[in-house]
Amino acid sequence: MSKKTYVVVGGVAGGAGVAARIRRRDEEGTIILFEQGPYVSFANCGLPYYAGGVIQDRKNLLVTPVETLRDVFRIDVHTQSKVVHIDPKRKLVTVVSDGAESSYPYDELVLSPGARPFVPPISGVEDEAVLTVRSIPDIDKVVGHIAGAKRATVVGGGFIGIEMAENLVQRGLSVSLVEAADQCMTTLDPEMAASVHRELANGGIDLHLSSSVQAIIRQGSVVTVRTSKGDVEGNDFVILAIGVRPDSSLAKDAGLALDGRGYILVNERFQSSDPHIYAIGDAIAYPSPFDGKPIAVALAGPANKMARLCADSMVSGTCTPYPGTYGASIAKVFDLEAGSVGLNERQAGAMGYAYAVAVTHGMDHASYYPGAKPLSGKIVYEKPSGRLLGGQMVGYGGVVARVDVLSALIAKGGTVYDLAAFEQAYAPPFGSAKDILNMLGFIATNCLEGLDQVVTWNEADRMVNDEHALVVDVRTPDEVALGSYPGALPIPHREIRDRMGEIPTDRPVILMCAIGLRGHIALRILRQHGYMNVWNMTGGYKTWSAMHETVLKNAGPTNPREQEISSPLVLDACGLSCPGPIVALKGKMDMLKEGEVLEVHATDPGFVNDVASWCSMTGNTLLDSARSDGMTIAHIRKGMKPMARSNEPSREKGASIIVFSNDFDKVFAAFVLANGAAASGKPAVMFFTFWGLSVLRKQPGKNIHKSTVEKMFGAMLPKDMDHLGLSKMQMGGMGKRMMQKRMRAKQVTQLRAMYEDAKRQGVRFIACQMSMDVMGLSKEELLDGIEVGGVGTYMQAASSSDVNLFI
Repeated sequence: MSKKTYVVVGGVAGGAGVAARIRRRDEEGTIILFEQGPYVSFANCGLPYYAGGVIQDRKNLLVTPVETLRDVFRIDVHTQSKVVHIDPKRKLVTVVSDGAESSYPYDELVLSPGARPFVPPISGVEDEAVLTVRSIPDIDKVVGHIAGAKRATVVGGGFIGIEMAENLVQRGLSVSLVEAADQCMTTLDPEMAASVHRELANGGIDLHLSSSVQAIIRQGSVVTVRTSKGDVEGNDFVILAIGVRPDSSLAKDAGLALDGRGYILVNERFQSSDPHIYAIGDAIAYPSPFDGKPIAVALAGPANKMARLCADSMVSGTCTPYPGTYGASIAKVFDLEAGSVGLNERQAGAMGYAYAVAVTHGMDHASYYPGAKPLSGKIVYEKPSGRLLGGQMVGYGGVVARVDVLSALIAKGGTVYDLAAFEQAYAPPFGSAKDILNMLGFIATNCLEGLDQVVTWNEADRMVNDEHALVVDVRTPDEVALGSYPGALPIPHREIRDRMGEIPTDRPVILMCAIGLRGHIALRILRQHGYMNVWNMTGGYKTWSAMHETVLKNAGPTNPREQEISSPLVLDACGLSCPGPIVALKGKMDMLKEGEVLEVHATDPGFVNDVASWCSMTGNTLLDSARSDGMTIAHIRKGMKPMARSNEPSREKGASIIVFSNDFDKVFAAFVLANGAAASGKPAVMFFTFWGLSVLRKQPGKNIHKSTVEKMFGAMLPKDMDHLGLSKMQMGGMGKRMMQKRMRAKQVTQLRAMYEDAKRQGVRFIACQMSMDVMGLSKEELLDGIEVGGVGTYMQAASSSDVNLFI
């Protein structure tokens, strides 16, 4: 073998990997590596965790020290050395190091420059408090700003943005996350990303979706992030994690072929348009294994595999063909794991595939074995072949194993039939006899074989609006009582055979259960009794409700108790889905004596909020509740609400008013009473529910994404309190105008002024969370300063009131 000179530009994952592999293939060659930064082969994926203190020793970020590359692999490593020019004809690179310029010849050159953070062209980004995350010096700056900081904003809801936001919270900062899209983690479909949003909120992050950053404004010692929806104020620093752009200027200047976005185009041997210049990693575009069009995927795993094959190609002139990148990825979001591989629905549609989906929910291991945690899955597959196109998993355990299985199957051209037949290692502590992947395969094969007919959550909304479809909720009455599809007909699946006369045959019928299983059972019954236009909502109410809930930031653990509780009784509700934990809690509490304490363990994500409301409604005392590692642990004392200490003043009894109506005269009367109570020194609370929410409406500054049903409700409601009508004597609007004229003549305060007076007097305004979800209203559509709460919030206020009114 003739002695070659190999020059490598870039010394992180791809560059260091290709250099080491070249040496293992060519002992005699000269290998020179240039890295513009001070470190090579460092763990850039670990940078957020160093900022959060999870990785405590900075040295652990240095995966392979320079000395190892030099001594073991005899690689001539140059750090702080920037390659500024390539001369392809003369096969020379020009390098600037310590201010001096030098030239180096090469036989084969590989570019692994990576990608740089995207910095938008807006005012204020040059401020020293605006940071990015790419290298160890970058994260050193972040760590320096954390010291003494109280508040920060992260712009960007992708992997780096979410990881940085979480780790800043771990360091004790108050954190806002701003994302221009209507969801975080766009590799996921919206219904899967909803779990990510809930976990971010439960972690205490103030989430701003559909909010594009427009400017960063310095205001004394703090900075404000101005977005399309308003200002995020009081930040000690801001981290931009909006995405990356290929660091390909060197390749462009050398005349190499780039795609329209600036990525370096390469062939199956990683050769650029110059056969002696190779490229790998985040800066290249490589044909997609799905449609053959060049794509760029900024992931460490593919970069390392490219490095291995590229080195083989440079040394021997050939290599195993690279199959392309399927984009297998996973992120930690506090206790949640979220992963995906292949195509999501948006991508499959854009590529022109005829596709279908399957969605279901389960547990990471057998639900009867202690510690089972929720796990949700979705697959996208081609019709009618059943070929797997993509998969997504979100849960509190077991996600990475399932994503890896999907990745292997997709790469080998696997189908949903393979997924249904997939044999996994099983024991109760580790999995289920029918794994969630098997269940997804079963759902899909049932559909392909005509045994099931499913609709997604958004297709159901469209069918209800456009085709007047009827939703039949086949869950139990207890489940339905905690929430259902608006206007759904409740028929438990056990009663379907006896109540078929209630189910119409002249329009589509959508069956909805919790996750899709009971819906499938009901569909099979109906289909065999002649009902053909019947559909099963895949993913069930759990998926639909996730897309229609209002996500609010969690203030943190509730009611930290002052002393430890000795030997409490324990209820293990792990593995139960809503309303299971609450039902189990009630049954256990009924068995306890007054004053005894119950410790509840639950993995249902909503339990952390449900338990507080349940205690408020039942007169039991929530001592504390906290969520960790995908589990909520709550301590509840039966009865015995804490008594005020003798040296504390007793509270004045107050007034609580439920405003159900949106009639002008009734709402006006409610404000008269609230203002009267406040003026007399009584605490006053107004709880607005259903039609009463109209009083609190405002017109948001930007269009908010809504389903068809939500748009219908919005159109039926008055725009705001200025557009309310009278309960009687409407007379085409003349009645209200007459009423307002009489009010002015008698010097009676107008409704909006009455509202402002109540606000000034400290009247609490609470919007009903459940009603907002049903009516399709978001917090952005409500007046500023409105609280959002549930029945528990109102009942807590009502219990300390001696006046309770329903209007």
